[in-house]
Amino acid sequence: MSDSVADSKQPKSTWRHRLVSFLIAITLLLSAVWLLLAIWYQYGIGSIVTWLFTIVIISLLGTLLSTRYWRAVTKILYRHTSADNTVTNKATANKWLIGLYGAIWFMGLGWFFSIEPKQDRDWMAEVDQQVAYKRNATNPNLITLTNVRNFDWRTDTEATAHWDTRTIDLSKLSGIDVTNSYWMGPLIAHTLVSFRFEDDRPLAFSFEIRKEDGESFSALAGFFRRYELSLIAAEERDIIYTRSNARGEQVYLFPISNLQQHEVRSLFESYLTAIDELNNKPAWYNTLTSNCTNIIFYMARIVSGDRLPWDYRIWVSGWLPNYLYDVGMLDAAPEQPDQPWSMDTWYERTHINPKSLGFDNLHSIGNSHAFSQQIRQDIPLPPLAHSQSSAEAKAKSTAQASN
Repeated sequence: MSDSVADSKQPKSTWRHRLVSFLIAITLLLSAVWLLLAIWYQYGIGSIVTWLFTIVIISLLGTLLSTRYWRAVTKILYRHTSADNTVTNKATANKWLIGLYGAIWFMGLGWFFSIEPKQDRDWMAEVDQQVAYKRNATNPNLITLTNVRNFDWRTDTEATAHWDTRTIDLSKLSGIDVTNSYWMGPLIAHTLVSFRFEDDRPLAFSFEIRKEDGESFSALAGFFRRYELSLIAAEERDIIYTRSNARGEQVYLFPISNLQQHEVRSLFESYLTAIDELNNKPAWYNTLTSNCTNIIFYMARIVSGDRLPWDYRIWVSGWLPNYLYDVGMLDAAPEQPDQPWSMDTWYERTHINPKSLGFDNLHSIGNSHAFSQQIRQDIPLPPLAHSQSSAEAKAKSTAQASN
C-alpha cells in the first residue's frame, strides 16, 4: 500500500475531536487529583496507604496519558478500524486500563462517602464540650443552656477553661449582631451571630470546625471530610476577644436593622434545632457548602424568605457585610436618619479592635457585660420593628410556602 493511500485512511482530526480528547484528559487529571487529596487528608502524607495509592494512580494515569496510548484513545473516539495490529492491541489494552482506573476511582468515591463523622475524638479544649439546652416546663421562653464557653484567653493558644450554665429569656430578645473576623485577607472571614437581650448581656453563636488536639485548619482539607462541624455558644468576651485581642484578627460588628421580634426568635430557635441535630448526629464541615457563613444564611433565609435573596457573597464570607448593606439590613444612623452611612463608614465605625485594645479579660459576669458594651461604642443598635400578629405571621408563612 502506498504512503498516500495509508495517509488517507488515518483519522482526520477536527476541533471537536481535539476538544473531546482534551476534556477526557482534564477529567482524568482532576479525578485523580481529587482522589489523591482525599486519601492524603484522611491517612496523612506519611502513611503507607497514601503512598501505595499514589503510586498506583499516578502510574495508571501516566500510562493512559502517554503519547502512544493516547493515540489509541483517539482511535477509539474516531471509531477508526485499522489493519495495524499494533494499534488495535494498544486500543484494547487502553480499554482495560481505563476500566481499571474507573473501577479504582469509583471504589475510592464509595470509600470517601462512607466516612462517618464522630463525637469521640481527642478534641482541643475550646471545642471539647457541646452546648445543650433545656426549656422551662412552665415558661417556654426560659431556655437554660449548658456548656456555654467563657474562657479566659491569655494568648491565641493559652486559656483557662470555663464552661458555664446560662438561662436566657426569649421574650427579652432585642436584636441581632453579625460579627465578621478577617484572618486571611479581605475575602475570607469567620462569621458569628450575637443575640442581644433587653436586660442581659449578648449571647454569641459560632459554627466552627471541631479541631482535634494538635490539629490546624486548612481550607482545602475542609473539602475532604477532615473536620467535624461544631456549634459553639459563648460569651462575647471569650469568642470575640480571642479573635480581636489574642489572635490579632480584624473584627467588625454589624447590628442588623429592620428585624421583627418573631424573626429574631425564629432564628434563635433555629440555633436550638441545630444544637439538637449536632448532638444527635455529628456532621462534617465543608469549606464550600457547610461553613460558618452559609449555614447561618440557610437558617436566616428560612426565617426571612425573599428578604435575603441568593447572592455569590454568601460564599465569599468577607463580603457578607456588603451584602447585608445592599439588602437593606444595615441602614441605622440615628443622629442623621436622612443621611445613611456609606459602606466605608460602616467599616470604620464597626471596627472593634481599637475599642477592645487593652481590655482586661478577667473571668466575671461583670467583665462580660463590660466587653460587650465596649465593643459597641459608637455603633447604633436599631430597635426591633413591631412584630406581626401571630395570625399575620402564619398567613405570610403559608403564602411563602405555597409559592
